[in-house]
Amino acid sequence: MTSVRGGNSASAGLKGRKTGLLPLALWLGPILFLLLFFFYPLASILRVSFSRAEGGVLSPFIEVLSSASHRGVLWFTIWQAALSTLLTLIVGLPGAYLLARFKFRGRSLLQALTGIPFVLPTLVVAAAFNALLGPNGWLNVGLMELFDLAAPPIRISNTLTAILLAHIFYNTTIVLRMVGDFWSHLDPRITGAAQVLGANRWQTLRHITLPMLMPAIITAALLVFIFDFTSFGVILVLGGPRFATLEVEIFYQTIPFFNLPVAAALSVLQLACNLAMTVAYTRLSARLSRPLHLKPRTYAQRRLIDRRSRLMAALTITVLLVLLIAPLAALATRSFMRLQPERGQRQVVSQGFTLDFYRQLAVNPRQSLFYVPPTIAIGNSLGFAAATVVLALALGLPASWALARDREALSSRIFDPLLMLPLGTSAVTLGLGFLVALDTPPLDLRASPLLIPLAHTLVAFPFVVRSLTPALRSIQPRLRHAASVLGASPRMVLRHIDLPLVGRALLVAGTFAFSISLGEFGATAVIYRPEYPTVPVMIYRFISQPGAINYGQALALSTILMLVCGGGMLAIERFRIADVGEF
Repeated sequence: MTSVRGGNSASAGLKGRKTGLLPLALWLGPILFLLLFFFYPLASILRVSFSRAEGGVLSPFIEVLSSASHRGVLWFTIWQAALSTLLTLIVGLPGAYLLARFKFRGRSLLQALTGIPFVLPTLVVAAAFNALLGPNGWLNVGLMELFDLAAPPIRISNTLTAILLAHIFYNTTIVLRMVGDFWSHLDPRITGAAQVLGANRWQTLRHITLPMLMPAIITAALLVFIFDFTSFGVILVLGGPRFATLEVEIFYQTIPFFNLPVAAALSVLQLACNLAMTVAYTRLSARLSRPLHLKPRTYAQRRLIDRRSRLMAALTITVLLVLLIAPLAALATRSFMRLQPERGQRQVVSQGFTLDFYRQLAVNPRQSLFYVPPTIAIGNSLGFAAATVVLALALGLPASWALARDREALSSRIFDPLLMLPLGTSAVTLGLGFLVALDTPPLDLRASPLLIPLAHTLVAFPFVVRSLTPALRSIQPRLRHAASVLGASPRMVLRHIDLPLVGRALLVAGTFAFSISLGEFGATAVIYRPEYPTVPVMIYRFISQPGAINYGQALALSTILMLVCGGGMLAIERFRIADVGEF
């Protein structure tokens, strides 16, 4: 008996050691990827930059912190990001509730359309807002003709209003998808029981619904804030010279002024702010996350039958369409209209329909041997996006499982904040770091097309983790315990318990990764090879050249990008395999 007990004890001890090593094994791939393709390139470019500082490494930081203009840039970066995040939540949460709790005709189409803005390059966003609200935009032209006005009545160019609208336009889909998807699986009987016990709608929302939703809301808010905090193209194009974030200031110090020490100091400051936000998020999320009784989405949804719910739905859909779809529709319509100069203004729309801009996409006007047609760029973007999805999911799923398995583990507390650092890193700095660091064997990748999906994965990887972790944490621990008692190994628990329960979260994470890759421009513009352009790079080429034809081709290619992204998102919503992800 003693030998049997001793054998059982040894077996239990061995199993415990294996279980204890499992989180470290899960973190091995993600951390190795970050070390090779984030920290190493970042350290290389920072080392090169600080080596140019005349007064030592600390002198650029002293210069930045003692400069009133740089302190003003930091303050503007923080408060515009906070205000943009608040407004995005105000717009997005009602839409998330509508998509989560109600079934109505056109729901999948609405969700697919609202996801398109997130993938568009900033130059396309600027063109879309100019097509709708610019001096020669549809709204101003219509008001001028209707009221016989001599000047455009709506002037938002180079204003804070344009920045806030563009940030809402970009990031509302994060709230719709992250919060809406989590909300759709909450058991409606919980709120029903609270109302039976005498709680009104406000009390139920405050004490029942919001606490359950808080992990998803915090996750979405953090991602929105980081995107607004590191905003570059929106500020540069729509804000004009009056406004600058840290990312814009890094660009100015790097490209026009070539002041690399100051640019490096600003990059470190941006990274430090991002790390502080991430640590605060992980601590708060660990306190708020809890296992929940989740239900299939079809179980939680109901039809719009009463007048009040229909009115609420109509109002919410109208707001989403006006804010998110109207600029896209204006841009697409403009791509089919002839443009001609008038009265010294840049461009106006003539009364004519044309497909010339689309036909010109297949034309090599200068008969250049190095010309790459936009159709090749579309294929490149789709290929890079597919590779990004594979890499991001392969790295993100183990990291998410490690975080969800034991949030208090030392490895989780150390590694979790590091995952978000790529989102808060300057795209210009990281792109230059790739060129500086990845130029010698065995990591000589400067001429390889693989460099682009690697850069895209750095941005998409945190999205995958933040999409999957709340879903994995919501799984009841007793399911895993029961499987373990019945003899299932950790690998079998992952395969037969966790993965089937988070299938839909995997689709959402994959959608984000695919979308981010299609629309990424900042780092791609620095590292891409001329023979491997992406759609955003081609749009930039067209829109940066003078002439109505080039501008029209940029609009046409932007419209094609919107259609491809919208079709992909609609396919994911409509053609999920069986009930994957349904609890």
